[in-house]
Amino acid sequence: MTFIRNRWYVAAWDGEVGPQPLGRKICNENIVMYRKLDGEVVAMRDACPHRLLPLSMGIKEGDNLRCKYHGLVVGPDGAPTEMPLRNDPVNKKLCVQTYRVTEKHRFVWVWIGDQDKADEALVPDLWPCSAEGWTFDGGLMTVGCDYRLFIDNLMDLTHETYVHMGSIGQIELMEAPLETRIEGDKVILSRWMPGVDAPPFWKAFLGKEGPVNRWQICEFIEPCSVIIDVGVSPVEAGDTLESHDSGVRGFVIDSMTPETETSCHYFWGMARNFAIDDHGVTQRIKDGQDHVFNEDIEVLERQQKSIAENPDLKLRILNIDSGGAHARRIIERLMADA
Repeated sequence: MTFIRNRWYVAAWDGEVGPQPLGRKICNENIVMYRKLDGEVVAMRDACPHRLLPLSMGIKEGDNLRCKYHGLVVGPDGAPTEMPLRNDPVNKKLCVQTYRVTEKHRFVWVWIGDQDKADEALVPDLWPCSAEGWTFDGGLMTVGCDYRLFIDNLMDLTHETYVHMGSIGQIELMEAPLETRIEGDKVILSRWMPGVDAPPFWKAFLGKEGPVNRWQICEFIEPCSVIIDVGVSPVEAGDTLESHDSGVRGFVIDSMTPETETSCHYFWGMARNFAIDDHGVTQRIKDGQDHVFNEDIEVLERQQKSIAENPDLKLRILNIDSGGAHARRIIERLMADA
């Protein structure tokens, strides 16, 4: 096992889950989700208790699911309500495991582990996704790599210089000093780049020529999220690493829910506090992020394959890897404690 149990994991975007069943594997567990008539999300094991056909193939009837094989009906509490032979008494032993669910920050979260330990106060604080004065949207990619490789990637943005040289990368990323600090179970990596040229992505939204101050503040939030405070502001605005709201600012939101040991569901997006009512800007940012993250995925999936092909070799840690290395240590500790 490579993930922490007894945690909330992003299972879907809020708009993905509707009245029809949606199947998704999370932390090696096959789960089906759907909304009841009142809009509440239900999550249960994606296997009919009769012959184990996925319930995600089933037929929604009111708040219940009817298995598409022999017609066993299961209620939202996981208990059967009707047998294949309708005159048979309902066998209450044929129950389906259910999962605690909550909705927050535009996501549907499912608790993996001991359901009695589920506490909504433990949902990761992705505050820019739902704060007043901010707007948030994004997408989903299922990626063939260990989710921890994604955390390594996001906590080491020097890779932008080469992987994303046509969009957000610039050589100053290799020159600016890094500051890494630990706050409890969080890892925060900061980089301040004063007096640089804005990369194409940010220049387009700043709408202004001239040197800028650029920042990147990466924060790992267990079990598997990274939020990155990013942006640029004109040098003459006098912004600092501690206070930087004079230009264009956003938070790249990333949550890498493990699917298996070597694959993950990558929920991504950007929250921003500029042009929040401009849907065209939202779409252009999504399109840009989609392009950038596909460049990451090409690298990470090939890295995962290379790891499997080179079992006698191990990943090495350099100074630029400090953020990801600390995050991995926290994950290992919390896995042992869970």
